[in-house]
Amino acid sequence: MYKFFVIIFVCLFLGKGSADKPCAARSVDGRSVLCVCNATYCDDITREAPASGKFVAYTSSEGGLRFNKIHDELEDVASSSCCTTTLTINPDTTFQTIEGFGGAVTDSAGLNWKNLSETLQNELINAYYGDNGLEYNMVRVPIGGADFSSRFYTYNDLPKDDVKLSNFSLAYEDYHYKLPMIKKILSTSSAPIEIVASTWTPPLWMKSSNKSSGFSHLKEEYYQTYADYHKLFLEHYAKEGVKIWAITTTNEPINGVIPFIKINSLGWTPYNMGKWIVNNLGPTIRNSTFKDIKILALDDQRYTIPVWFELMVKKHPKALEYIDGVAVHWYGDAFTPASILSTVSKKYPGKFILATEACEGSFPWQKEKVELGSWSRAKNYIEDILEDLNHNVVGWIDWNLCLNADGGPNWVSNNVDSPIIVYPEVGEFVKQPMFYAMGHFAKFVPRGSKRIDVKEKKPVLKKSIENAAFLTPRGTIVAVLYNGGGERNVAVKLGDQQARLVLDSNSVTTVEFLYQSSDSQ
Repeated sequence: MYKFFVIIFVCLFLGKGSADKPCAARSVDGRSVLCVCNATYCDDITREAPASGKFVAYTSSEGGLRFNKIHDELEDVASSSCCTTTLTINPDTTFQTIEGFGGAVTDSAGLNWKNLSETLQNELINAYYGDNGLEYNMVRVPIGGADFSSRFYTYNDLPKDDVKLSNFSLAYEDYHYKLPMIKKILSTSSAPIEIVASTWTPPLWMKSSNKSSGFSHLKEEYYQTYADYHKLFLEHYAKEGVKIWAITTTNEPINGVIPFIKINSLGWTPYNMGKWIVNNLGPTIRNSTFKDIKILALDDQRYTIPVWFELMVKKHPKALEYIDGVAVHWYGDAFTPASILSTVSKKYPGKFILATEACEGSFPWQKEKVELGSWSRAKNYIEDILEDLNHNVVGWIDWNLCLNADGGPNWVSNNVDSPIIVYPEVGEFVKQPMFYAMGHFAKFVPRGSKRIDVKEKKPVLKKSIENAAFLTPRGTIVAVLYNGGGERNVAVKLGDQQARLVLDSNSVTTVEFLYQSSDSQ
């Protein structure tokens, strides 16, 4: 059992400014703080539009800052200091357009959410999707069950060999968990929500193994049936008033060729995947009322791109006529160069890259699945998002929106961590450092923002300040800066003006100021 020491404090005591409603902080075993939400109180944050000649900066840190807000004047550019890192922004050099950020509505997330009181349910959705929350604008949802379900199921388990899918129907979990949570998100968000849907496995009778996991492939006589399975899902969700923005071509196909993976899966070879897209999935979707839905290939780890995607396209180049983009997961990013992503965007300039799944606590050596208050896990999120964005990824979707104290439920005990952990038995949920890590991007980099060029000049022997900058549809420049060391002096320079900042040690800062192009001056 963890021993919690509760400290409620006002964030302005930790810095120059404050969030609108400051974090009700709880320290955990010497780690960074959690922010506690209950029926009467939950912290929030309002983005303030920067005034001309000024900037607004927001900081979260290992030391306990959470969206700590400051306002200051932009300065005229002076000669550079020997001790200041200068980040020079060039808005004339643009890269990809940002689609958004979000999290997944799994059965487990929906179940945990429904276990809270109605007041806390509203607070949790507002925390992620509300105007005073992170302003997420994307959702991922499983088509049928995933490992983050309390049981195994698909939408047409019986009768077997039902080629026409005559018994296709949504499950109890859709009607009681996923759809209610999604509908609450849709009614809460000011921005249109883009929903990405992925199948973990079809009904077992379509598979060579007749098992939920392990080595398998789709029987060829069911290629069209599996395509129809996706179309029927789109129809059923549309009848519930939920429009799907994109589907993927099966979650993590590599899991179905690795016998020891326990989670729901379907294996694909690159050749057969391409064949199925060209002959079945692509025509089925494009010739339906859902013809405008995005089709995202791969939906697997970054390291599988050279094999699964590249080889698939080589064998079936016509697949590119149906594919809108490539979906990637983060689990192998630590040992896979991000240049793989840039290669895709250069080789296939009409296709976008979307990060569709990430979580901490998933690896066998991570014995503590839920690591409350972990700043290192927030750091991993920040660094991965920055790396992805700087290699042309258009958005980043986290895994479960919320989990319980054990990191579940998960029907194969594949428990993991989440930015929000719920405690319905005591009427509260807690926001972890990962929650704020996500917010430093999602809150301030809206859909339609364009990544722009940044050049760094730093003192000798100092580590780089990891960064990404964006020109937003609001007519502002937003820069996200991560300082993984001690306190640093940083200048964010645009033309003849700059924002001077002192970055706290082990912190992430989002800075925003108005952009006036040379044409408008």
